Amino acid sequence: MPTFNAPSRIGENANAKVNLTLSVLGRRDDGYHELESLVAFAAAADEVTILPGRPHGLTVSGTFAGAIAGENLLTKTMALLSEADPHLRVGAVQLNKALPVAAGLGGGSADAAALLRAVRRANPERAGAIPWMEIAARLGSDVPVCFANQPALIQGRGERVQCFPYLPDMYAVLVNPRVPLSTASVFAALQACAVVRSSTEARPPLPPFSSVDAVLDYVGERGNDLEVAAVRLLPAIEEIKALLGAREGCRLAAMSGSGPTCFGIFSAWTEARSASAAIAEARPAWWVEATRLIGAP
Repeated sequence: MPTFNAPSRIGENANAKVNLTLSVLGRRDDGYHELESLVAFAAAADEVTILPGRPHGLTVSGTFAGAIAGENLLTKTMALLSEADPHLRVGAVQLNKALPVAAGLGGGSADAAALLRAVRRANPERAGAIPWMEIAARLGSDVPVCFANQPALIQGRGERVQCFPYLPDMYAVLVNPRVPLSTASVFAALQACAVVRSSTEARPPLPPFSSVDAVLDYVGERGNDLEVAAVRLLPAIEEIKALLGAREGCRLAAMSGSGPTCFGIFSAWTEARSASAAIAEARPAWWVEATRLIGAP
């Protein structure tokens, strides 16, 4: 059998997950909510690095390292990988936490997914026997789509991922007030209590997303069912949307996921950069990032 010399360092971006839409179709009989969401990923990202030749362990650095509460999901990821194959090369894990926590950007899920991808790259001779998507689903509802790391429609509680053959790139500004907002508290405020009888019910087919206009028409029509509940818990979300929407070139402003991060889609990169600078100056305590939503080829 040929040998494989693992690189001494493997890095993966944990791109911010942006829920362009989020429909809550009801409460399932397993306690989860039935969701449907159009997801894109931003160039803004955490970074996960593994050092396969080093002793196992996790170190965290970066702007939002201190905001992580409780057990880091990367620790659970390493445990599940070891359970799947104790001979996998993982080594030391480093996380540079550049994205805000509990922000509606799937940060922890994106980190876990990036670690899965990095370990897959470090173990090409063993990767085919590892049930990567099953491990991703065990880690959390957002991890499967973050593992795919490309635009997709997600359904169920997030375990059904339909990646797109094409989605245009879009210029965006992400704004977070640096106030965490837990997903559980937003769903509690929503009080969605309808039971979904079948998680496989047919949904209307997606339109072809051949242009930014087509994407924005769909996003504007579907919206985010969690926004009203999130605003009730954190009224600053409305202020963020208003500031984004007032900037030149902003074509749409909305909340991502369960919030509180909001995104604005802009006609041009120069307009996104200008809006980002203006909002950061007006609200210096907030996290503001001009970025690109990465389309599918």
